[in-house]
Amino acid sequence: MLYQFIILSMLSSPLLLSHVSLQSHNTFGIAAVARHYVRITELAQLSALSQSAQSDLPRLVLGGGSNLIFTRDFPGVVLHMALSGRECLAEDDQHVLVRAAAGENWHDFVQWTLTQGWGGLENLSLIPGSVGAAPVQNIGAYGVEINDVVHSVCWFEFASGQIHHLDRQACQFAYRDSIFKGALRDRGVIVDVTFALPKPWRARLAYGDVASALAGVTSPAPQQVSDVICAIRQRKLPDPKLIGNAGSFFKNPLVTTEQYQALLAQYPDLISYQQAGGQCVKLAAGWLIERAGWKGRALGQAGVYAKQALVLVNLGHATGTDVTQLAQAIQADVLAQFGVLLDTEPVFV
Repeated sequence: MLYQFIILSMLSSPLLLSHVSLQSHNTFGIAAVARHYVRITELAQLSALSQSAQSDLPRLVLGGGSNLIFTRDFPGVVLHMALSGRECLAEDDQHVLVRAAAGENWHDFVQWTLTQGWGGLENLSLIPGSVGAAPVQNIGAYGVEINDVVHSVCWFEFASGQIHHLDRQACQFAYRDSIFKGALRDRGVIVDVTFALPKPWRARLAYGDVASALAGVTSPAPQQVSDVICAIRQRKLPDPKLIGNAGSFFKNPLVTTEQYQALLAQYPDLISYQQAGGQCVKLAAGWLIERAGWKGRALGQAGVYAKQALVLVNLGHATGTDVTQLAQAIQADVLAQFGVLLDTEPVFV
């Protein structure tokens, strides 16, 4: 289908467009159309848009599109965050403060910090998406979360047109959660993030695959850890440029110690991660899905990746309905077999 790009208003470049395909702007590759779309390259555009005739329409903030599942066309304005820039703000014996704009590619930013000799983000290598989206989801991998390294977040409020600076505590980070998914959801957009990267640095090798790969290395450097994690992710996870997907589709569920012990008695090979405080245990969602028989299966044009059950994939022409029905079927089977309800990671739009 061809889309007519209609200029609606003269914001600072680029322009507000109409009827824009979003298929190339979401890594799952689902066909959807935005009623209006604007690529945000400077802060002045956000202020102008807040005062425009479209200010009362629903807004969708789009970064790398790696955490979105479109279930229909979007009836409002898509703000595609393309603010760029990264810099070192300060450095002392304990930390390096580094700021990056919301539109920076996350993996590229991680690699940039490593080339500067700054460790701290290496465990989060090769996670798709943008810098601005990372705090929203409190992204995490291989024993590290954004929560561990965020210093502060700069946030633009739509209603007032004001910029707010939130420190790490104000972000209310939790497992795959933050204030940006809660009280501040749809009220504004992150414009940049400042990270406090640790000095001195130490490798975080709690996960077995990473520890095994570096078993012969006495003192691995941050870049070595990153290289290992990139290799692991490339081996286990599909490249969204080749196979549409949204990365890990389900959160690893938390269960009580009592529920964990009951499941362990029935399934001795249950994969789990002990949590601080000893009140709950995190289970591996991928293991639960695989044991429920879903690895490699499909419903319609959406399927479960044959190499990693935690990932749902687009088999060619998946719709939002295909993905929703598959996710719900998996949730129902896991709940029936294990008594555990899986929660999804992507945002359904």
